[in-house]
Amino acid sequence: MNILGISAFYHDSAACLVQDGNILAAAQEERFTRKKHDFNFPKNASDYCLRQAGLSISDIDYVVFYDKPVLKFERLLETYLTTAPKGFTSYAKALPLWLKHKLWIPDTIKTELGYEGEILFTEHHQSHAGSAFYPSPYQEAAILTIDGVGEWTTNSLGIGKGNTFTIEKDIKFPHSLGLLYSAFTYFTGFKVNSGEYKVMGLAPYGEPKYVQQIYDNLIDLKEDGSFHLNLKYFNYMSGLTMTNDDFASLFDGPRRKPETPISQREMDLARSIQEVVEEVMLRQARYLHKETGLDSLCLAGGVALNCVGNGRVLREGPFKNLWIQPAAGDAGGALGAALCVWYGYLDNPREATDKQDFQQGSYLGPSFSNDEIKAELDSLGAKYKVLSDDQLYPEVASLLGNEKVIGWFQGRMEFGPRALGGRSIIGDPRSSEMQTKMNLKIKYRESFRPFAPAVLREDVSEYFELDADSPYMLLVAPVKEGRRLPMTDEQKELFGIAKLKIPRSDLPAITHVDYSARVQTVTEETNPRFTELLRAFKAQTGCSVLVNTSFNVRGEPIVCTPKDAYTCFMRTEMDYLVVENYLLCKEEQPKWQEKDNWRETFELD
Repeated sequence: MNILGISAFYHDSAACLVQDGNILAAAQEERFTRKKHDFNFPKNASDYCLRQAGLSISDIDYVVFYDKPVLKFERLLETYLTTAPKGFTSYAKALPLWLKHKLWIPDTIKTELGYEGEILFTEHHQSHAGSAFYPSPYQEAAILTIDGVGEWTTNSLGIGKGNTFTIEKDIKFPHSLGLLYSAFTYFTGFKVNSGEYKVMGLAPYGEPKYVQQIYDNLIDLKEDGSFHLNLKYFNYMSGLTMTNDDFASLFDGPRRKPETPISQREMDLARSIQEVVEEVMLRQARYLHKETGLDSLCLAGGVALNCVGNGRVLREGPFKNLWIQPAAGDAGGALGAALCVWYGYLDNPREATDKQDFQQGSYLGPSFSNDEIKAELDSLGAKYKVLSDDQLYPEVASLLGNEKVIGWFQGRMEFGPRALGGRSIIGDPRSSEMQTKMNLKIKYRESFRPFAPAVLREDVSEYFELDADSPYMLLVAPVKEGRRLPMTDEQKELFGIAKLKIPRSDLPAITHVDYSARVQTVTEETNPRFTELLRAFKAQTGCSVLVNTSFNVRGEPIVCTPKDAYTCFMRTEMDYLVVENYLLCKEEQPKWQEKDNWRETFELD
């Protein structure tokens, strides 16, 4: 039984192939088109899924779309009628896409894929809930989904057992925790639906100065985690912006213009909204635990990518176990929808062990053989040497120990927004210069952005206040007390970005200003090659941690192919590139000829 899940037309379009309940392949469309957050129909991602399984479209039994467009269009119409004539500009801008694509999903699927079979639809938060529960390692669990908005639902609480789940409670548009966070993303000068993680990264530089103003004016939060927003301060129902003049008056002036300097106000706003969102997540988790009495919680929806909040839910919440869908946003809806058909619609049995999840490390994208890589590198005129595995790991570990920055391209590409050792840029976390070097010379992004550590699972508690699996880089944990470097009285008086240059631990490149880190635990079961590299680095240095950031530059998607990797390598100041068993040194490469002014084409997010 072959089921193809599709998400499309909002942001982060994706496709996923499930065969007899097994996730065979999944990928975002952006990785193939090289257009970040590509929302178009995932034709390339769908073709990849079929190729990976050796199938043609005629072998597909069901195609399932991740939400119900008619219900979503109903919300658009009702919202417009509620706010008319004020919302006409926004409505008129959205209407052509609806009339051309979104209301004709079956026709689009048939046209794009040549598919003649049955097409099904799940509701948006049903897809999120399915993506949270079905791949999880739990036979029974509470489910929490939080995002901007689906059809009407913005937040749902449910229970999963065996092969079924039920949504017990929800919050509906226009009241949305995701849209509240996005309003602050917009107001602090970042791009909605892609810049939220920047707000999270900026928060530790600020003070919670505006928390009470948010509670007093923007959100009426109940003890059970339910809430209402004061719509007086928002513009997303009727306009093309997230906030209005009343919002600006409340927070000391107009919105920061994108790409202008970040002030202490933006840092304080980021810290304040981050604390409010964490409190909502904690209250909802406590309520769910009280109502269900279950030990395990599953999370999905865009807000589940807030790894600081996730870390607090794990540390402070009542649940013993936490599992978060690595593609928690709309891309993961394709996976959730496909699994909802296999388990919910077709009523197939599901047996979980409470140990291993069914996500396969989220390594669900394309991989390339050494022969394919050689052909591609040769076509590019690249210079390389070929190493056996026994040679590769110690040599790369030695380069890392000498503070070289390395592009690491191995195995299958990750599904979801995080690089997990398949398409990563890696470095030595002990280096005091590594964060600045990677941000400014390789990623071309804001200097305040932190980097994440990848650590051997068996060693995680030696470095962090964490003794749990975090394979998908979705939990933030404090660095161990004994590894922290104390601050002088003078340093404690510093504000904002001035804190950036102060080393916080003996792993300065991955320790954020609040002594936290977004941890990825690495195991041999899901990524044996990355595990071997970490072991080689540990053998040479005594340190089993590496800096791990996504293999891309600002404004571009994570690399997919060897050609993508080589192009990114040559455009940046990376020192070396490893593509499976091929090692490339930047100094040995032919002079790079850029075909256009590629930085001007960035989607600055």
